[in-house]
Amino acid sequence: MGSMSTPATSPPLRIAVIGVGSIGSTFAFQLARVAGHDVTAVARPGSARLEQLRRDEAIVDVKGQRASVRVTDALDERIPYDLVIVTLLAHQVDAVLPALGRSAAACIQFMFNTFDPERLRDAVGLERCAFGMNFVQATLNPEGRLKAVIGAGGQKTLMSEQRWVDLFNAAGLPARVEPDMPHWLRSHAPLCVAFESVSVAGMRRGGGASWSEALALARGVQASFELIKQLGYPVYPRSKTLIDRSPASVLATVLWSMSRIRSFRELLATGEAEGAALVEAICAAAPVAIRPAVLSAIRAMKP
Repeated sequence: MGSMSTPATSPPLRIAVIGVGSIGSTFAFQLARVAGHDVTAVARPGSARLEQLRRDEAIVDVKGQRASVRVTDALDERIPYDLVIVTLLAHQVDAVLPALGRSAAACIQFMFNTFDPERLRDAVGLERCAFGMNFVQATLNPEGRLKAVIGAGGQKTLMSEQRWVDLFNAAGLPARVEPDMPHWLRSHAPLCVAFESVSVAGMRRGGGASWSEALALARGVQASFELIKQLGYPVYPRSKTLIDRSPASVLATVLWSMSRIRSFRELLATGEAEGAALVEAICAAAPVAIRPAVLSAIRAMKP
């Protein structure tokens, strides 16, 4: 990350980031240091990350650059934040949904994989709910120092509203609008599981997943797409429609190959808990009339 840029000309926004792991820390760092916004970092009570943030009174990167943030262990529901960004995992968000529903925040943006975005929207209200999906690569070292790679390969974070795309772009976080984030997220959830599971398998084997493991995951993705269509939703966008229409061996080849890239499997193998929780969420959404073979293929994706 480069040096601090010229502060934003518009008034700074009041922003809270719930979940200050590697991704949330990247967002908070850029929004506070580069764009000059008033950022509050909300970390899990009693966590090592909370203690690191309280010690530093800032998010600090591996170069020693500091982004001063307010640090707390709970969202203050009375504060009228302009934006609350939630970067928890889907299976962790229930702990904060009641507070988010009561919050005086103007907008709440959920930034994680989910198979049921409508549940989140209903919890906070349609008029102030937004969705996104990050495309940054970041890690925290044992001391809590942030190392982030932003915009690698031209990747851009997806967001449902142009105003937040503009906010992120101004903070050095390349972003673009995705007009149908709920459908995008639902169709992405099984692919997320496949990438995490093939990485876990690759780590266990010490160099890459087996062909049978990759093929089972590809079949699970296509079974998930069948479930999505039975629920009355489209497989979205076109790139995922093509996966749905192609032989499972095509996606299996991609998964098998990517599991042999060390940086890929080391990054995504950390998502074992997320992958398992997403599989449970996908299966829980299945109608009673779903074919047993479909559920069996989806459950076989679990890391």
